[in-house]
Amino acid sequence: MPASPGDWADWDESDVRVRPNPKANRPRTKRRPAHADARPGMVTTVDRGRYRVRLDGAGPTVTAARARELHRERIVVGDRVDLVGDLTGAAGTLARIVRVEPRRTVLRRSADDADQVERVVVANADTLLVVVAAASPDPSLGFIDRCVVAALDAGIDPVVVVTKTDLAAAAPVRTHLSGLDVPVIESAGGSAAAPVRDLARGRVVALVGHSGVGKSTLLNAVAPDAERSTGHVNAVTGRGRHTSSSALAVPVDDGGWLVDTPGVRSFGLGHVRPERVLAAFPDLEAIVPDVLRTPLGDLDAEALAARVPEGRRARVRSLVRMLRGLAGEAR
Repeated sequence: MPASPGDWADWDESDVRVRPNPKANRPRTKRRPAHADARPGMVTTVDRGRYRVRLDGAGPTVTAARARELHRERIVVGDRVDLVGDLTGAAGTLARIVRVEPRRTVLRRSADDADQVERVVVANADTLLVVVAAASPDPSLGFIDRCVVAALDAGIDPVVVVTKTDLAAAAPVRTHLSGLDVPVIESAGGSAAAPVRDLARGRVVALVGHSGVGKSTLLNAVAPDAERSTGHVNAVTGRGRHTSSSALAVPVDDGGWLVDTPGVRSFGLGHVRPERVLAAFPDLEAIVPDVLRTPLGDLDAEALAARVPEGRRARVRSLVRMLRGLAGEAR
Protein backbone atom coordinates (compact mmCIF):
# COMPACT_ATOMS: atom_id res chain seq x y z
CA MET A 1 0.00 0.00 0.00
CA PRO A 2 1.52 3.40 -0.96
CA ALA A 3 2.72 5.54 1.90
CA SER A 4 0.46 8.39 2.85
CA PRO A 5 1.90 11.92 3.23
CA GLY A 6 1.64 11.52 6.96
CA ASP A 7 4.10 8.60 6.84
CA TRP A 8 6.81 10.58 4.93
CA ALA A 9 7.95 12.40 8.05
CA ASP A 10 9.15 9.04 9.40
CA TRP A 11 11.54 8.52 6.47
CA ASP A 12 15.25 9.33 6.53
CA GLU A 13 18.19 8.92 4.16
CA SER A 14 18.69 5.29 5.16
CA ASP A 15 15.34 4.46 3.55
CA VAL A 16 16.49 5.72 0.13
CA ARG A 17 17.51 3.04 -2.35
CA VAL A 18 19.47 4.29 -5.38
CA ARG A 19 19.30 2.04 -8.39
CA PRO A 20 22.89 1.21 -9.41
CA ASN A 21 24.07 2.55 -12.77
CA PRO A 22 27.63 1.37 -13.48
CA LYS A 23 28.20 3.93 -16.25
CA ALA A 24 26.93 6.93 -14.30
CA ASN A 25 28.73 5.93 -11.10
CA ARG A 26 32.08 5.26 -12.76
CA PRO A 27 34.66 7.58 -11.13
CA ARG A 28 36.01 10.23 -13.49
CA THR A 29 39.74 10.26 -14.16
CA LYS A 30 42.13 12.92 -15.38
CA ARG A 31 44.36 10.32 -16.95
CA ARG A 32 44.73 10.81 -20.67
CA PRO A 33 46.43 8.75 -23.36
CA ALA A 34 50.17 9.46 -23.60
CA HIS A 35 50.09 9.70 -27.42
CA ALA A 36 53.74 8.70 -27.56
CA ASP A 37 53.50 8.43 -31.35
CA ALA A 38 52.22 12.01 -31.82
CA ARG A 39 54.11 14.12 -34.35
CA PRO A 40 55.07 17.75 -33.72
CA GLY A 41 54.29 20.68 -35.97
CA MET A 42 53.45 24.39 -36.07
CA VAL A 43 50.02 25.95 -36.55
CA THR A 44 50.12 28.03 -39.74
CA THR A 45 46.54 29.31 -39.88
CA VAL A 46 43.21 28.97 -38.07
CA ASP A 47 39.79 28.95 -39.70
CA ARG A 48 36.49 28.26 -37.90
CA GLY A 49 37.69 25.54 -35.58
CA ARG A 50 40.04 23.92 -38.08
CA TYR A 51 43.80 24.28 -37.93
CA ARG A 52 46.41 23.98 -40.65
CA VAL A 53 49.59 22.51 -39.19
CA ARG A 54 52.95 22.09 -40.90
CA LEU A 55 54.62 18.93 -39.61
CA ASP A 56 58.27 19.14 -38.63
CA GLY A 57 60.98 17.62 -40.80
CA ALA A 58 59.69 18.92 -44.15
CA GLY A 59 56.47 17.04 -43.52
CA PRO A 60 53.14 17.84 -45.18
CA THR A 61 50.68 20.49 -44.03
CA VAL A 62 47.63 18.80 -42.53
CA THR A 63 44.19 19.93 -41.45
CA ALA A 64 43.43 19.18 -37.81
CA ALA A 65 40.76 19.54 -35.16
CA ARG A 66 41.34 20.10 -31.47
CA ALA A 67 41.06 17.10 -29.14
CA ARG A 68 38.14 17.17 -26.72
CA GLU A 69 40.39 17.56 -23.68
CA LEU A 70 41.78 20.80 -25.19
CA HIS A 71 38.38 22.45 -25.57
CA ARG A 72 39.28 25.22 -23.10
CA GLU A 73 42.66 25.97 -24.63
CA ARG A 74 42.89 28.59 -27.37
CA ILE A 75 45.21 27.59 -30.19
CA VAL A 76 46.68 30.33 -32.38
CA VAL A 77 49.08 30.72 -35.28
CA GLY A 78 52.63 29.99 -34.16
CA ASP A 79 51.64 27.44 -31.53
CA ARG A 80 53.74 24.28 -31.39
CA VAL A 81 51.42 21.27 -31.22
CA ASP A 82 51.48 17.45 -31.32
CA LEU A 83 49.13 15.56 -33.63
CA VAL A 84 47.77 12.05 -34.12
CA GLY A 85 45.47 10.50 -36.69
CA ASP A 86 45.71 10.83 -40.46
CA LEU A 87 48.86 12.88 -41.07
CA THR A 88 49.10 12.41 -44.83
CA GLY A 89 47.66 15.82 -45.61
CA ALA A 90 45.45 14.30 -48.31
CA ALA A 91 42.21 16.06 -49.23
CA GLY A 92 39.36 15.24 -46.87
CA THR A 93 41.57 13.92 -44.07
CA LEU A 94 41.52 15.28 -40.53
CA ALA A 95 44.21 14.93 -37.87
CA ARG A 96 43.76 15.66 -34.17
CA ILE A 97 45.75 18.08 -32.00
CA VAL A 98 46.38 16.33 -28.67
CA ARG A 99 48.94 18.64 -27.07
CA VAL A 100 49.94 22.30 -27.14
CA GLU A 101 53.51 23.01 -26.10
CA PRO A 102 54.23 25.85 -23.64
CA ARG A 103 54.68 29.14 -25.50
CA ARG A 104 58.07 30.87 -25.51
CA THR A 105 56.51 34.25 -26.28
CA VAL A 106 52.99 35.59 -26.73
CA LEU A 107 52.27 38.82 -28.63
CA ARG A 108 49.03 40.33 -27.34
CA ARG A 109 46.93 43.38 -28.00
CA SER A 110 43.61 44.73 -26.76
CA ALA A 111 40.87 46.69 -28.50
CA ASP A 112 41.93 49.83 -26.60
CA ASP A 113 44.06 50.74 -23.61
CA ALA A 114 41.19 50.47 -21.12
CA ASP A 115 40.11 47.03 -22.39
CA GLN A 116 41.43 44.19 -20.22
CA VAL A 117 40.43 41.52 -22.76
CA GLU A 118 43.58 40.25 -24.44
CA ARG A 119 43.73 39.15 -28.04
CA VAL A 120 46.63 36.87 -28.88
CA VAL A 121 48.17 37.98 -32.17
CA VAL A 122 50.77 35.23 -32.56
CA ALA A 123 52.60 32.69 -30.40
CA ASN A 124 56.32 31.91 -30.26
CA ALA A 125 57.48 34.86 -32.37
CA ASP A 126 61.14 35.86 -32.06
CA THR A 127 60.89 39.16 -33.95
CA LEU A 128 58.10 41.64 -34.61
CA LEU A 129 58.30 43.56 -37.90
CA VAL A 130 56.32 46.77 -37.48
CA VAL A 131 55.48 47.75 -41.06
CA VAL A 132 54.64 51.39 -41.80
CA ALA A 133 54.58 53.35 -45.05
CA ALA A 134 56.64 56.47 -45.66
CA ALA A 135 53.59 57.88 -47.46
CA SER A 136 50.11 56.86 -48.61
CA PRO A 137 49.26 56.42 -45.76
CA ASP A 138 51.57 58.60 -43.67
CA PRO A 139 53.49 56.77 -40.93
CA SER A 140 51.84 56.64 -37.52
CA LEU A 141 54.65 57.20 -35.02
CA GLY A 142 52.32 56.47 -32.12
CA PHE A 143 51.43 53.11 -33.64
CA ILE A 144 55.13 52.26 -33.90
CA ASP A 145 55.61 53.12 -30.23
CA ARG A 146 52.69 50.92 -29.21
CA CYS A 147 53.97 47.93 -31.16
CA VAL A 148 57.46 48.37 -29.70
CA VAL A 149 55.98 48.41 -26.17
CA ALA A 150 53.95 45.24 -26.86
CA ALA A 151 56.98 43.47 -28.37
CA LEU A 152 59.34 44.33 -25.52
CA ASP A 153 56.70 43.37 -22.95
CA ALA A 154 56.43 39.96 -24.65
CA GLY A 155 60.20 39.42 -24.91
CA ILE A 156 60.15 39.85 -28.70
CA ASP A 157 62.72 41.86 -30.68
CA PRO A 158 61.08 44.83 -32.49
CA VAL A 159 62.20 45.89 -35.97
CA VAL A 160 60.56 48.64 -38.04
CA VAL A 161 60.18 48.36 -41.82
CA VAL A 162 59.37 51.57 -43.71
CA THR A 163 57.82 50.78 -47.10
CA LYS A 164 57.16 53.08 -50.07
CA THR A 165 60.38 55.02 -49.54
CA ASP A 166 60.25 55.80 -53.26
CA LEU A 167 57.37 58.16 -52.37
CA ALA A 168 58.87 59.82 -49.27
CA ALA A 169 61.92 59.57 -47.03
CA ALA A 170 62.05 57.41 -43.92
CA ALA A 171 63.79 60.20 -41.98
CA PRO A 172 60.83 61.02 -39.68
CA VAL A 173 60.71 57.40 -38.49
CA ARG A 174 64.48 57.19 -38.03
CA THR A 175 64.51 60.44 -36.06
CA HIS A 176 61.65 59.27 -33.86
CA LEU A 177 63.48 56.04 -32.99
CA SER A 178 66.98 57.50 -32.72
CA GLY A 179 68.84 56.34 -29.64
CA LEU A 180 66.73 53.19 -29.31
CA ASP A 181 67.82 49.65 -30.01
CA VAL A 182 65.20 49.28 -32.75
CA PRO A 183 66.57 48.62 -36.26
CA VAL A 184 64.89 50.39 -39.19
CA ILE A 185 64.76 48.78 -42.64
CA GLU A 186 63.75 50.83 -45.68
CA SER A 187 61.87 49.32 -48.59
CA ALA A 188 61.08 50.69 -52.03
CA GLY A 189 59.29 48.32 -54.38
CA GLY A 190 60.13 45.22 -52.36
CA SER A 191 63.80 46.09 -51.84
CA ALA A 192 63.56 44.96 -48.21
CA ALA A 193 63.00 41.35 -49.25
CA ALA A 194 66.65 40.34 -48.82
CA PRO A 195 67.22 41.82 -45.33
CA VAL A 196 63.86 40.49 -44.12
CA ARG A 197 64.66 37.05 -45.50
CA ASP A 198 68.00 37.11 -43.66
CA LEU A 199 66.25 38.24 -40.49
CA ALA A 200 63.83 35.30 -40.69
CA ARG A 201 66.42 32.54 -41.04
CA GLY A 202 65.71 30.03 -38.30
CA ARG A 203 63.31 32.44 -36.57
CA VAL A 204 59.59 33.18 -36.39
CA VAL A 205 59.00 36.75 -37.58
CA ALA A 206 55.55 38.33 -37.25
CA LEU A 207 54.45 41.27 -39.41
CA VAL A 208 52.01 43.84 -38.05
CA GLY A 209 50.76 47.10 -39.50
CA HIS A 210 47.82 49.14 -40.72
CA SER A 211 46.00 48.05 -43.87
CA GLY A 212 47.53 49.41 -47.05
CA VAL A 213 51.11 49.84 -45.79
CA GLY A 214 52.49 46.99 -47.90
CA LYS A 215 52.69 44.06 -45.47
CA SER A 216 51.34 41.53 -47.93
CA THR A 217 53.45 42.98 -50.76
CA LEU A 218 56.55 42.54 -48.60
CA LEU A 219 55.54 38.99 -47.68
CA ASN A 220 55.02 38.08 -51.33
CA ALA A 221 58.46 39.49 -52.20
CA VAL A 222 60.13 37.41 -49.49
CA ALA A 223 58.05 34.26 -50.07
CA PRO A 224 56.47 34.34 -53.56
CA ASP A 225 54.59 31.09 -52.92
CA ALA A 226 52.50 32.84 -50.26
CA GLU A 227 50.38 34.63 -52.90
CA ARG A 228 48.93 36.92 -50.25
CA SER A 229 46.35 39.34 -51.69
CA THR A 230 47.29 43.02 -51.73
CA GLY A 231 45.15 46.13 -51.48
CA HIS A 232 45.18 49.88 -52.00
CA VAL A 233 44.71 53.02 -49.95
CA ASN A 234 41.53 55.06 -50.28
CA ALA A 235 42.49 58.47 -51.67
CA VAL A 236 39.76 60.19 -49.62
CA THR A 237 40.18 58.58 -46.18
CA GLY A 238 43.88 57.76 -46.42
CA ARG A 239 43.11 54.31 -45.05
CA GLY A 240 43.79 50.92 -46.53
CA ARG A 241 41.29 48.13 -46.90
CA HIS A 242 41.78 44.81 -45.14
CA THR A 243 43.25 42.27 -47.56
CA SER A 244 44.45 39.75 -44.93
CA SER A 245 41.50 38.51 -42.88
CA SER A 246 43.40 35.95 -40.83
CA ALA A 247 46.97 35.34 -39.69
CA LEU A 248 49.07 33.13 -41.95
CA ALA A 249 52.52 31.63 -41.30
CA VAL A 250 54.66 31.05 -44.40
CA PRO A 251 57.93 29.07 -44.38
CA VAL A 252 61.11 30.76 -45.60
CA ASP A 253 64.73 29.63 -45.94
CA ASP A 254 66.60 27.70 -43.25
CA GLY A 255 63.63 26.84 -41.07
CA GLY A 256 62.32 30.37 -40.69
CA TRP A 257 58.74 31.61 -40.73
CA LEU A 258 57.00 34.85 -41.64
CA VAL A 259 53.61 35.39 -40.01
CA ASP A 260 51.37 37.90 -41.80
CA THR A 261 48.69 39.24 -39.46
CA PRO A 262 45.47 41.05 -40.43
CA GLY A 263 45.75 44.82 -40.79
CA VAL A 264 44.74 46.64 -37.62
CA ARG A 265 43.33 50.11 -36.93
CA SER A 266 44.71 50.28 -33.39
CA PHE A 267 47.00 48.39 -31.03
CA GLY A 268 45.65 48.57 -27.48
CA LEU A 269 47.92 47.94 -24.51
CA GLY A 270 45.33 47.15 -21.85
CA HIS A 271 47.34 44.07 -20.82
CA VAL A 272 50.63 45.96 -20.19
CA ARG A 273 51.45 47.36 -16.76
CA PRO A 274 52.41 51.07 -16.64
CA GLU A 275 55.93 50.30 -15.42
CA ARG A 276 56.44 48.03 -18.44
CA VAL A 277 55.31 50.84 -20.73
CA LEU A 278 57.84 53.20 -19.13
CA ALA A 279 60.60 50.61 -19.59
CA ALA A 280 60.12 50.88 -23.37
CA PHE A 281 61.00 54.60 -23.26
CA PRO A 282 64.62 54.64 -22.01
CA ASP A 283 65.24 57.84 -24.00
CA LEU A 284 62.82 59.71 -21.72
CA GLU A 285 64.44 58.88 -18.38
CA ALA A 286 64.63 62.62 -17.54
CA ILE A 287 60.86 62.80 -17.06
CA VAL A 288 60.31 59.39 -15.44
CA PRO A 289 60.43 60.71 -11.83
CA ASP A 290 57.66 63.23 -12.59
CA VAL A 291 55.61 60.54 -14.32
CA LEU A 292 55.93 58.16 -11.38
CA ARG A 293 54.70 60.68 -8.80
CA THR A 294 51.76 61.90 -10.89
CA PRO A 295 48.42 60.05 -11.17
CA LEU A 296 48.24 58.68 -14.72
CA GLY A 297 45.03 60.56 -15.48
CA ASP A 298 46.65 63.88 -14.50
CA LEU A 299 49.73 63.65 -16.73
CA ASP A 300 50.30 66.82 -18.78
CA ALA A 301 51.89 65.89 -22.11
CA GLU A 302 52.88 69.43 -23.08
CA ALA A 303 54.45 70.26 -19.71
CA LEU A 304 56.50 67.07 -19.83
CA ALA A 305 57.42 67.57 -23.51
CA ALA A 306 58.87 70.99 -22.71
CA ARG A 307 61.52 69.29 -20.57
CA VAL A 308 63.07 67.21 -23.37
CA PRO A 309 64.77 68.08 -26.69
CA GLU A 310 62.42 68.87 -29.55
CA GLY A 311 63.18 65.58 -31.31
CA ARG A 312 61.87 63.64 -28.30
CA ARG A 313 58.62 65.52 -27.79
CA ALA A 314 56.53 63.28 -30.04
CA ARG A 315 57.71 60.33 -27.95
CA VAL A 316 56.60 62.11 -24.76
CA ARG A 317 53.13 62.72 -26.18
CA SER A 318 52.94 59.10 -27.29
CA LEU A 319 53.94 57.88 -23.82
CA VAL A 320 51.39 60.11 -22.08
CA ARG A 321 48.58 58.93 -24.40
CA MET A 322 49.37 55.33 -23.51
CA LEU A 323 49.51 55.95 -19.76
CA ARG A 324 46.35 58.04 -19.72
CA GLY A 325 44.67 55.31 -21.77
CA LEU A 326 45.64 52.72 -19.18
CA ALA A 327 44.04 54.97 -16.57
CA GLY A 328 40.79 54.89 -18.55
CA GLU A 329 41.14 58.41 -19.96
CA ALA A 330 40.32 59.24 -23.57
CA ARG A 331 43.31 58.76 -25.81
